[in-house]
Amino acid sequence: MPVLIPPAEHSQDACVGPPAWRKAAKAMTQKAHQLNDRCGQEAVTTWQPKDSVQDPHVARHLCQAAYILPWRFRVEMLKGGGTKKKPPPGEGVTLWKSKMKPPAWHARLPLPLHRNARALQTAEVVHAHARGARLTAARLGRAQHQMNAQMRLLQRQREATDQRLSQVRKGLLINQQSVKLRGYRPKSEKVPDKADAVLTWEKEELKSMKRKMEKDMEKSEALLKTLASCRDTLIFCCEERLQAVELMNQPLDKVLEQAGRHSWVNLSRVPTPRTQGLKTPPPDPVGTYTPECAAALYEAKRLLMESKDTLFDMAKNEDDIREQQQQISDRVCASIAQKMRETLELKDRMNVTLGLMRGTIHRCTKFTQEMYIASGLIRGPLSKTHLETREKLDRPLVRVYQRHVGTQLPEATRLAQDTDKLQRHLSRAERNLQELLAARKNLAWSLNCKKMGHEVDDNVVRLRLRQRHPHVCYEQAQRLVSDWDPRTPPPRARSSTAAK
Repeated sequence: MPVLIPPAEHSQDACVGPPAWRKAAKAMTQKAHQLNDRCGQEAVTTWQPKDSVQDPHVARHLCQAAYILPWRFRVEMLKGGGTKKKPPPGEGVTLWKSKMKPPAWHARLPLPLHRNARALQTAEVVHAHARGARLTAARLGRAQHQMNAQMRLLQRQREATDQRLSQVRKGLLINQQSVKLRGYRPKSEKVPDKADAVLTWEKEELKSMKRKMEKDMEKSEALLKTLASCRDTLIFCCEERLQAVELMNQPLDKVLEQAGRHSWVNLSRVPTPRTQGLKTPPPDPVGTYTPECAAALYEAKRLLMESKDTLFDMAKNEDDIREQQQQISDRVCASIAQKMRETLELKDRMNVTLGLMRGTIHRCTKFTQEMYIASGLIRGPLSKTHLETREKLDRPLVRVYQRHVGTQLPEATRLAQDTDKLQRHLSRAERNLQELLAARKNLAWSLNCKKMGHEVDDNVVRLRLRQRHPHVCYEQAQRLVSDWDPRTPPPRARSSTAAK
């Protein structure tokens, strides 16, 4: 086997060439080596990840071993005592045959397919923006639908509250008409009683209910205007989102399922557990979910919660006022009915007393007439020619006994005394009879007043029961109330009386 003998070094004196020439050649060679190393490193840096560049201070084989070490499979100990090799985590293609997993390779220079790659990347960005805009538009549309539904519920509740307010106002008219109708009672029956106090209390309670429901109406009206303004904002934002992309032929529920919800505020129902949707992205001024859309959705959510509370309060107030108004009306009717029963009882007593007085007056009148007859008999005839002999005081026997003082007859004195006594009894009987007649007249007048008071109270109860029926509207009750004085008959009665 041939042996290579290293060339003998020539001494400095044995060199033929000049030193400058030799030095220039060595410098050129060294420069070529440096350029070769630099270009090789730049090429490797361009076509390989940055971590794979060799360190000039470390040996090449050590750099390559340290670079490939994270690629190798890892040994994992099992519970039974065995081992299992698993690829390292991260991105990249797993080489199961060589038990290695190199990291994902990233090119640092544009490849020949760079234009197509950038076109695909742009298409992905456009598609992502379209999907985001479509999802935002779907959420805004669903929010708009929920706002419309809430506005319809609020409008229905406002109609129910307005109807109840009309019933309360009708109750005030009924109270006013009841007070006026009770003014038809006679003066003796207008003594303030508990029925008047209950009517005054009913008026104050109805006024309080009216103010409360009017506040509810004002609050609901302001809330309805705010909901309408928020709905218009949602419509504007939704139309603005729809201008950026043409909607695909996909149902709205499917689009919302991509967001993991069936409602934009998760209030209508719980999202489907099977659906793994996307979370609401943060507001981005240059993205699809702009701060304006986020503010509109937040305002819609706040108004939706506020409107639900308002609807609950209005419905509760309506039920409470309906029940309270019914209880107040029943209490007033019961009070007036109790007054009617008391009036009826007093009227029966007066009627019995009037019957007893009628019998007493008849007996006194008959006794007075008999006394008048007796007085006429005692006085005797009016003419002297009608006197009989036994009735004259100048007959012979009387003249004989009248000659002496001790033998005077008491006939004339007795007749004068009896006549005077009878006259006094007649005066007393006439005075008693007049008192009885006056008392009878007052009692009959009071009985008539009691009858009128009972009829008026009965009419008030019947009027209240008829007018509080739901079929009687506010306008019908308003037409029954007119500006007339209760002490005078109403205009229709005066006109009918004049016609007769």
